[in-house]
Amino acid sequence: MALTANGESALVSAFVRDERLPPDFADLTARLHRPLARRIAAWAEAREAAPLVVGICGPQGCGKSTLTGLLALLLEARDLKVATLSIDDLYLPRTERERLARAVHPLLRTRGVPGTHDPALGVATLDALARAGPTALPRFDKAADDRAPAADWPIFEGPADIVLLEGWCVGARPQPPEALAAAVNSLERDEDPDGTWRGFANAALAGPYRALFGRLDRLALLTAPDFAVVRAWRGEQEDRLRQRLADLGRPPDQTMDGPALDRFVAHYERLTRWIAQDLPGAADVVIRLDAARRPLETLALANAGR
Repeated sequence: MALTANGESALVSAFVRDERLPPDFADLTARLHRPLARRIAAWAEAREAAPLVVGICGPQGCGKSTLTGLLALLLEARDLKVATLSIDDLYLPRTERERLARAVHPLLRTRGVPGTHDPALGVATLDALARAGPTALPRFDKAADDRAPAADWPIFEGPADIVLLEGWCVGARPQPPEALAAAVNSLERDEDPDGTWRGFANAALAGPYRALFGRLDRLALLTAPDFAVVRAWRGEQEDRLRQRLADLGRPPDQTMDGPALDRFVAHYERLTRWIAQDLPGAADVVIRLDAARRPLETLALANAGR
């Protein structure tokens, strides 16, 4: 079914209202969300076997979750069955990360870097979404820092036409071994001086994550101007979380600021920088964002003909 321009506009307006987004967000969708949805729909139409698996990669705080949510709505309005997954929902349970922290390196206690997810769970979920019938979509409870009970996972009735897999390291490839020698920040210098932690994450990308990321049919990449902007975006996320907690009358004890946030973001600096260097030549769509999260071009379609 063709989605008219008026239909798209009405859907976007409702999304902006429901998500309490600023009014100018509708203008952004005309340059990013709506053309990307059309591109994905065309990919799905040209694909012989379903589902089409589209990776959406971008640094922390760049707007991936909002982008994915609106893409799903725009695609569903075209009568496409869309399942959405976040790599965050594939985190290992806390007990498993604690085991890795004891056996391999203490920094693996903090979720996020490769090696702290369950790629096999992601592959199994993609396999299930290709079949008719119900599929439970994994969910992670960040407040509890643990995987949500399976009974609470949402159910998707398959088969899916499209799967959107979003995450900060979706599609990432391992670095050359020689790139691991020098620390990129004080966290690596002081807490991973021999490179065990970063080596483990890199080996995970070369090993178990290849099976998951190898299932991507297409990859959309968002990039930031530099890592300082990523740190600022992540700080804005914490500000919004503090405000939401305040509105609920709850203490901001789940938020970070200052040195704590700097240390947290440092966990992801190496791979964020590497992705921005490595993936633009491999992605199907490259979207360069400015510091205000607006695309510098109207949906730059890199390698779109592949």
